[in-house]
Amino acid sequence: MSTHNKVWQKSQKLDPLIEAFTIGQDQQLDLHLAYWDVIGSLAHSKMLFKVGLLQSIVYKQLQHGLKNILKQIEQGNFTLDTGVEDVHSQVELQLTRLNPEAGARLHTGRSRNDQIALDLRLFSRAQIKELVQNVDKLFELLLQLSEQYRDVLMPGYTHFQIAMVSSFGLWFAAYAESLVDDLLQLQAAYRIVNKNPLGSAAGYGSAFPLDRSYTTQLLGFDDLNVNSIYAQLTRGKMERVVSQALAGLAETLSKLAMDLVLFQSPNFAFVHFPESITTGSSIMPHKKNPDVFEILRARCNQLKSLPVEIQLITTNLPMGYHRDFQILKERFLPAFFTLNQCVQMVNHVLPKIQINKNILDQTKYRLVFTVEAVNDLVKQGLPFREAYHRVAKQVEQNQFKAGIKIHHTHIGSVGNLRNDLIKKQMKALRRKFNFTRWTSAIEQLIHDDPILNE
Repeated sequence: MSTHNKVWQKSQKLDPLIEAFTIGQDQQLDLHLAYWDVIGSLAHSKMLFKVGLLQSIVYKQLQHGLKNILKQIEQGNFTLDTGVEDVHSQVELQLTRLNPEAGARLHTGRSRNDQIALDLRLFSRAQIKELVQNVDKLFELLLQLSEQYRDVLMPGYTHFQIAMVSSFGLWFAAYAESLVDDLLQLQAAYRIVNKNPLGSAAGYGSAFPLDRSYTTQLLGFDDLNVNSIYAQLTRGKMERVVSQALAGLAETLSKLAMDLVLFQSPNFAFVHFPESITTGSSIMPHKKNPDVFEILRARCNQLKSLPVEIQLITTNLPMGYHRDFQILKERFLPAFFTLNQCVQMVNHVLPKIQINKNILDQTKYRLVFTVEAVNDLVKQGLPFREAYHRVAKQVEQNQFKAGIKIHHTHIGSVGNLRNDLIKKQMKALRRKFNFTRWTSAIEQLIHDDPILNE
């Protein structure tokens, strides 16, 4: 039995400073991947047994050992020993302690390169599922608020200047529809994530008769990365594609947060939130600061930089694995936690919003009706340009009078939101994720194995 804590270590010890520098944050970050590393090993060992590379007794020992480690992880009792550099090494070390021969055979036909590629896919897939569920709640909340306040008018703005009549129904629904496109982009990323790189080893395949289609089935992937070199080329690419989708969703949230910062300021006073949501000042007793939305805005703007960071880290890398990829984990893994937390926070805070229902009664908003006045003259038969100049002259001479009744009829307007169409788009989109396929496969992998009961 080897006494080395590193699966690659031979006889020469590594310089401690080099060791600490190259390990970086892996020992902390890999704890987020531990569950999925064991899931991958369950599938890999099952495939090795199927193709005759593991004897029945060794296979059973591996499966029992891996499932015990899985329980440790689920109970929060899994840690990396001192000197162990990553989760792959820790799992192999614990298995070897339980059964030296079984532990020593687990790595047959694979490399840490396809292991980490697999772990990241399995982790990302699960995080996307959680994100979609949180976004779905936000989507439903926004449409519910849109219907609740569909007839409450507000001024629309361009260039930060009062522009045209809008409504809270239109405003809430706009962000709901934005989430549809965000999930459309996330679904494209998910389809790239949901391919199996396992069996590509270090990027050049293996001399063993590995059944890659079988592990694809066991892990519930839609397909596999066929070419072993390309399976490794997806490192960095997969993270960038996913981060672009996360950044798209973050942009929607940051815009929503910015609107709410403006809308609850005294200068606007469109909305209010209870004091339990806002914070105060150390010297100004009257302050009700929108800290939650400012932090939300900053976090989401930070996430928008992630695709560029990943691109810069991986710029000009040739084919094959490079240790540069390790640095990606430091930003990529926490991005999911940050974005999920941001969505959850909006879901928590937004139901507490209080809407000012009489905004347009204020004199300062009377000019928001000028476009309605122009359109009303056009409906009466006046050419548009002549109607425009007539109303403009009234404004110049301070003779314009508001009070035009809003009557918009086209799809997606103040008077015809058609939220049902937006909901239909989201329903069709959610169905295409088909998370059930892989969740059922993972459940079966863990719990349903008749061979272990023989």
